[in-house]
Amino acid sequence: MTTAIDTDARPTIESPDGAALIELIGVTKTYGEGTAAFQALAGVDIRIEDGEFVAIMGPSGSGKSTVMNILGCLDTPTTGAYCFRGIHVEELSRNQRALLRRHCLGFVFQGYNLLARTTALENVELPLLYRGVPLRERRAAARDALALVGLTGWETHTPAELSGGQQQRVAIARALVTNPAIIIADEPTGALDTRSSLEVMEILQRLNRERELTTLLVTHEHDIGRHARRLITLRDGRVQHDLPVEQPLDAAKGLEELPAEDPNDEILDNFQGGAARPHAQ
Repeated sequence: MTTAIDTDARPTIESPDGAALIELIGVTKTYGEGTAAFQALAGVDIRIEDGEFVAIMGPSGSGKSTVMNILGCLDTPTTGAYCFRGIHVEELSRNQRALLRRHCLGFVFQGYNLLARTTALENVELPLLYRGVPLRERRAAARDALALVGLTGWETHTPAELSGGQQQRVAIARALVTNPAIIIADEPTGALDTRSSLEVMEILQRLNRERELTTLLVTHEHDIGRHARRLITLRDGRVQHDLPVEQPLDAAKGLEELPAEDPNDEILDNFQGGAARPHAQ
């Protein structure tokens, strides 16, 4: 039986022959005017194919967040072209870009962006609610998505009852539930400890490997970026390097090599407002 979040079920946009999934061609971005103008991007060319796992890195002010915002249809280039499966996104209306973002892109942010008084299940099903998906169908899809990130049994918990790593996994499940063509993860491990960071990277690597889910990771952490299969480095609004990662780090192996967790850590977590145990189902 096909699961509710089978990648084959995502909306499709036909690609012209030879068209990449996403491509930036000579993209510039300038904020402000006159003497107050600031050029965040100075002619960026990036091409990402279906099934790739790409990390974008760079210091503060390098332009990586601006690139992410343009690729995520949250901003538009000043000049140049942004093509999604051959469609010129910069020529679309605001509403058309919103439809593209809603149906084809999945976002994961450093700050989780979960609704505080809403359960994990309700947070995950929220994008489907906006689409008008019937309750039973969206609940099933949300449960499947939470299972994919290892959170079966945590559906009824609010963010306050989850650790930071668990909240980020809920955020990943929310991004997956719409069957996106690409996941765009902006500093997804920036607020997490080593173990939680590796758990997030293991999920992203597994989805990319098993489901061929295109993944774009924006990070300033070099060890996190090395989990991707291709690394793009930005500096001063330009692509400085664009190279394959010869031996990507394996997050699952990294988890196995970590010291065993101290059982007292969970007690400390609870005192500090961390995760509670799941309710019996």
